[in-house]
Amino acid sequence: MPRPQRIEYEGAFHHVMNCGQNRKAIFHNDAYFNAFLETLQEASQRFDAVIHAYCLMTNHYHLLIETPKANLSRIMRHVNGVYTQRHNRMRGTDGILFRGRFKSILVDEDAYLLQLSRYIHRNPVETKKPLVSQLVDYTWSSYPAYINKLKCPGWLHREKTYQMLGLKKKYQGYQAYVAQGVDEDILRFYSKGNILSVLGDREFRETVRQECEDTDLNKLRTALQDRPSGNEIVRLVARIYSVKTDSIII
Repeated sequence: MPRPQRIEYEGAFHHVMNCGQNRKAIFHNDAYFNAFLETLQEASQRFDAVIHAYCLMTNHYHLLIETPKANLSRIMRHVNGVYTQRHNRMRGTDGILFRGRFKSILVDEDAYLLQLSRYIHRNPVETKKPLVSQLVDYTWSSYPAYINKLKCPGWLHREKTYQMLGLKKKYQGYQAYVAQGVDEDILRFYSKGNILSVLGDREFRETVRQECEDTDLNKLRTALQDRPSGNEIVRLVARIYSVKTDSIII
């Protein structure tokens, strides 16, 4: 079965997740958590990844990333690849760490970004067995920095979330907002067995579809200028119009 196409464009917001192979732990103690955060910092500096929120659990992670350069795949290749190397070196192991490719969900900034930030931050208390009784006590998410209980790293961007919340007392306001719990729309979306790749309303999904189509058409035009093979042209056309290559070839 072919892999789903990554939806990437400039200024997009993505909820990114990945977990350990066979759901095994990917973080074993503080040193591993810190190694992952160091890797996030590098991705921010080298590839202009804008990190709006994160939550690192024992066997998986959640990230809310903005991509001004439409380069999510490159960002995550660094995050997953470099952290795997560091993990294996610290653990004295080798081989695959993560279950597979990272899962990414394109997020409608206007409708769902604020709610998604809350969803990510509430992960430590929304599990069957909560990891902490109070969210502020979980140090491996960006939540303590959001409510000013831990120093905010220079690569973590909180201001957009505060602006969307629109409260004068931003720290107390965000804490109260998160305490309200996850809204039902988000719960319904993430309760689906096979999570959809776009979190947004119909208008947003149509905009995304058009964006992807335009991007693929530009790739086709570039390919034609470079005199590709007939098979390459057929593959591009089939992907743009969502048809099988056999239906194009007569």
